[in-house]
Amino acid sequence: MALYAIADLHLSFGTDKPMDIFPGWDHYTERLEKNWRALVRPEDTVVIAGDISWAMKLPESEPDFRYIEQLPGHKLILKGNHDLWWSTRTQLEKFFNSCGFSTISIIHNSAARVGDQTVCGSRGWLYNAQTDADKKIVNREVGRLEASLQAGEKLGGRPIAFLHYPPVYDTDCCSEILNVLESHHIRDCYFGHIHGNQAAKRAVMGEYHGIRMHLISCDYLSFCPLLVRN
Repeated sequence: MALYAIADLHLSFGTDKPMDIFPGWDHYTERLEKNWRALVRPEDTVVIAGDISWAMKLPESEPDFRYIEQLPGHKLILKGNHDLWWSTRTQLEKFFNSCGFSTISIIHNSAARVGDQTVCGSRGWLYNAQTDADKKIVNREVGRLEASLQAGEKLGGRPIAFLHYPPVYDTDCCSEILNVLESHHIRDCYFGHIHGNQAAKRAVMGEYHGIRMHLISCDYLSFCPLLVRN
């Protein structure tokens, strides 16, 4: 029962927002499915850390989640900044149930035990927030991350944090998010949001303040889920 992670699928089967126009993204859904099927078994779990679908409304996301549903393994999804279809947990779960999606679960103010690991996380927000509006969102995401980590502690297991936004990037740091990770003694943090070779070079990876940072954007991983734990 292995645990994998990936972020930023940016699927658009239900809306006209092709990613193939960007360098390196040609035929990416076919490449992703081929890589996924080569690695992930039905008993495994894959965390998808945000920016899942370009759909604007929940019904428009159905073809994208149907693509995800037919891939092997159980999927744990988190919200990204482009997931404008995201609604309340009740509405999302009702939608998934009505579509017959049985392999997709939500991490939102919650956590999930996967073997001896516990998946926790939230969207996060800007690592260089300056406006009052952005700072308000940071504070909200801090609360959601705290709630998720507390839920994880109740489940036991080794907590692993997943965010959409990186808590640190280049010389910027979202200290509020980082403080929560440190206070809960998180040792590994996985994040997406960063795209392109030049941007990836500025991403902080490896150990930072005692936390190992991992970039899992789809294109950075060459459209192949990253093994987190066997």
